[in-house]
Amino acid sequence: MASKPIYQIYAELQEYKPKIWRRFQVMNDITMARLAYILMTLFEMQGSHLYLFEVDELNNFIINNLEYYNKHLEDFKDEDFFKIGQYGCIFEDDTIIPRLDKKYKELKDAKDIKLKWVLDKENEKMEFQYDFGDNWTFNIVLEKIFKDESIGGRVLPRVIEGEGFGIIEDCGGTMGLEDIKKAFEAKKGEDYEMYSNWLGTEYLDLDKCDLEDLNFRLKKLPRIFKESYEYGLEPTEASIKLLERDYKK
Repeated sequence: MASKPIYQIYAELQEYKPKIWRRFQVMNDITMARLAYILMTLFEMQGSHLYLFEVDELNNFIINNLEYYNKHLEDFKDEDFFKIGQYGCIFEDDTIIPRLDKKYKELKDAKDIKLKWVLDKENEKMEFQYDFGDNWTFNIVLEKIFKDESIGGRVLPRVIEGEGFGIIEDCGGTMGLEDIKKAFEAKKGEDYEMYSNWLGTEYLDLDKCDLEDLNFRLKKLPRIFKESYEYGLEPTEASIKLLERDYKK
């Protein structure tokens, strides 16, 4: 049986330095929802907020068809020719509020859309947004498409490179994350006491990226997020222990 295409993806948190990023691989036929759960796992999200992918289809077309675009500019003046795709979590009694600007497409349920339908050429891009209050936003790039008979569902998803710990839920976004980093680097003062009490730890290295641990979590957490987002199930005690890394205590 021929192997399915594998996507190598680069993801980076916007508006934060030093960079927090991941390079990881997935099968191309996963849903956009599963991609969201993978990103949540890789960047330390707890699955407690809404999410949204936005895809600038015109920009992706230009990336791979620049010569054609430059020769046929008149064909692209129609604002309906390409629109920004929106893919997110939709619930029966509560939905995220999509952008209503004419340049945006109608919001689609991420669990019904496959990744390969959204990105299918190398260098195509999109954004991933999580928690519309803290407004965590990530740049996503499809770096490489390849096949490998030795890699399958038991191996993927897997993260192969990365830097930085990830986000801290409900800290106020990237500015709050910067404050937490400074406090834990100082290891003293009111801010350090406040954040260490809030997070329940006296030590936190926001520059560290434990790839081995992330790959372990990639085998466990996406299922927990799926049960929550798609079936409305509360995390079990065992799931909470996994999310909180109780296995390391």
